[in-house]
Amino acid sequence: MKKLEELLETLKPSIQKFTTISGTPTALYEPISYILGLGGKRIRPAMVLASYKLYKDQISEEAIELAEVVEMFHNFTLMHDDILDGADLRRGQQTVHKKWDEPTAILSGDLLQILVYQKLSKIGNIAILDLFSSMAVELCEGQMDDMQFETMDNVKNEAYIEMIRQKTAVLLGFSLKAGAMLAGASTNESDDLYDLGIAIGLSFQLMDDYLDSFGEKAKVGKRIGGDILEKKKTYLWNEMWSSLNPTEQQQINEAYKLSEEETIQFVKSKMKETKASNATLELAQYYTNTSLNLLADLEFPNDKSYLEEIVQILSGRES
Repeated sequence: MKKLEELLETLKPSIQKFTTISGTPTALYEPISYILGLGGKRIRPAMVLASYKLYKDQISEEAIELAEVVEMFHNFTLMHDDILDGADLRRGQQTVHKKWDEPTAILSGDLLQILVYQKLSKIGNIAILDLFSSMAVELCEGQMDDMQFETMDNVKNEAYIEMIRQKTAVLLGFSLKAGAMLAGASTNESDDLYDLGIAIGLSFQLMDDYLDSFGEKAKVGKRIGGDILEKKKTYLWNEMWSSLNPTEQQQINEAYKLSEEETIQFVKSKMKETKASNATLELAQYYTNTSLNLLADLEFPNDKSYLEEIVQILSGRES
């Protein structure tokens, strides 16, 4: 992980700045410092810098600002997602709305998004601003689809893949494309990097769905089985559900009268029996292979080992 560590070292002053954001009233700014200081791998801002280094030897102040934009926007979405999902934990710690309250989390999240647009204005690249706004629109559309899926009995996996493309993958696509655009990449080159980001994002989200049910809390940083309890229509759930007959589907519904832990274990057993768990891992691997092949085929003027390492790290998530 030497290349990633090098990028994160470049971001270190920004990370320190994240944890000391202040203003008045303090109750509005403290949640922002809190969530930005919770850690995480900082992969998205590192992707911005890795993409920028495909064309430039030295990382500019504008590239750092763009990386900050991505990290701040990502955490804004997490603050609001945690409210929508009723999540108690984020990165092993209390979510903002649990540590404070929902109105504070909503308002602090709104402020964080405004700070993002201030940074984008400072960078002053209209094409990147337009790309960011389009990405943000798609992300909201994906989030709404995700919520609506929860009230539906059947969701086609084609619709699910499109939803996670919007909800998760477009931000990774933006990170790579915007970093390249800032460094002077051609339209074709930046478009190729966007496609790479989408493939990485799809693999990442599918693996995230799998780990939500079959990972370990200490590694995942949140309760295992949360998606099951919420009946989230993940690829994992959809594969299982479509493989069950009506009687078996009723057994699943009846399992929700049990304790939460019994419900989780019963549904997980059905996910294994129907091979839905294997199918999810296989599709995640397909998108991982797609991203690796795309990266191998692309040629850049400068060092792509930074980006290669990030793709390898994301494809090797622990299960």
